[in-house]
Amino acid sequence: MAEVVVIGAGIAGLTAAESLSRAGHHVTVLEGRDRVGGVIAATEVAGVRLDVGAESIRAGDSADEVLAAAGLTDRVVSPEPVPAQLWNRGALVALPARTFMGVPSDASSTAEVLTAEEVERAGEGGTPHLGDGSDREVSVAEAISAEYGRAVVDRLVEPLLGGVYAGRVDDLSFAATMGRLFDASRQHGSVRAGVRAVLPPSTPGNRPAVGAGAATGRRGPMLLGLEGGIWQLPLALAERVRHRGGEIRLRTLSRGVERTADGWRVLTGPTTDPTWVDADAVLVATGAPAAARLIRPHAPFAAAGLEEIETASMAVVTLAVPRGGQWTDLPGSGFLVPAVDGQVIKASTFVSTKWGWAAQRADEEGVLLLRASVGRAGDATSLQRDDDELVALALGDVAAALGRPVPELADAHVQRWGGGLPQYTVGHQGRVRRIREGLADVPGLAVAGASYDGVGIAGVLDSARTAARTLLDALAGEPHDARDDSRDNSKERQ
Repeated sequence: MAEVVVIGAGIAGLTAAESLSRAGHHVTVLEGRDRVGGVIAATEVAGVRLDVGAESIRAGDSADEVLAAAGLTDRVVSPEPVPAQLWNRGALVALPARTFMGVPSDASSTAEVLTAEEVERAGEGGTPHLGDGSDREVSVAEAISAEYGRAVVDRLVEPLLGGVYAGRVDDLSFAATMGRLFDASRQHGSVRAGVRAVLPPSTPGNRPAVGAGAATGRRGPMLLGLEGGIWQLPLALAERVRHRGGEIRLRTLSRGVERTADGWRVLTGPTTDPTWVDADAVLVATGAPAAARLIRPHAPFAAAGLEEIETASMAVVTLAVPRGGQWTDLPGSGFLVPAVDGQVIKASTFVSTKWGWAAQRADEEGVLLLRASVGRAGDATSLQRDDDELVALALGDVAAALGRPVPELADAHVQRWGGGLPQYTVGHQGRVRRIREGLADVPGLAVAGASYDGVGIAGVLDSARTAARTLLDALAGEPHDARDDSRDNSKERQ
């Protein structure tokens, strides 16, 4: 049995810790906060416990594996089959059918969102621009506007990507954020051909899912949740680690990582009373800035790559509206907001419509439950407002989108995530490759988190799985090729 220290009790650290403990190793998880979960968190709003961070997982093997490992398979639920919308030019409109992350297979389907001139431009096509250099890197905006025009980027693609990355399409990497479409576009020679290749055939018995599924052209539910909220996942993983004899030390800040004659040790505690935790291997599952600081003495090139990863801040505003009058229901699962329209919020999710369990709890409390997200990369002003002002602005935007009077609230909550979203800007995949290659010659040290293979939970799970496999190989004395990680994770990209 080896001693492994995991720095960070977010979903990456806990997933890797569960995997390492299941393999028979003793795991100690060090977390500076007073709770586990990282950006998965919950609070009570109007008597209902709700997620105030991530609320769902992309369906797939990674989700199935972690939910089974946590013993939560019997609590898995899918969103209700209700459509998502777009608050576009002052009106709520349906998201076009047969698009992949907003990129249409047929320009005529965008007529409710785009002007006639914009639809015509989208249908004209253009010379494909899929990037230059060995990595063929190009921004989302450059690749898609070259063939569809800028309006498709601003009014369809940006709202979808902005909701995930809180980033700007002129900076985000096409390959890193829309990997499945990027790969298909390269294979077929254009984005337009790539979209048609990744969408399922359009037949009466084979239709894309409603709502979020329709945005990507996938069949069946694209997202999964848990009855009662996704916040239960990190708690369940932590319990599994403890059950196998592992430790989770909260309010324990890691200040340094050092080599020893036999392995590693991690420095914790205040400077006046330092404490060392010995380990045979160390996993750093923190945000990029902290990870760079911790690994710099041992892997300076990897640390330099981490320092290049920028982050964006955002806030989740949860609102409970008393049911009655014009606020007796909420249409659909919510709506997205194009940044070009200049609204404060970038999206709103109608929680008590999207999730059946939330609808039942909301009915019991006599409220409607919804949330709005605020904050984009490079936009500091929207988050400089105090909580009361953010609540008022978010509620005002939602009421305006629905064409209803602004109601009195039963309850509200503001959750701020400072620097919580890594930005996958052009060159991101090359940076991640350099980070992993820089660590390849440092056996027993690995990294995981949202900075590498995806900012959603599924992408974070992929990075945790990669890191755990790296450490298990090192503990078994087997060589590990960092290039295998890039190949494996490229198969999982959205």
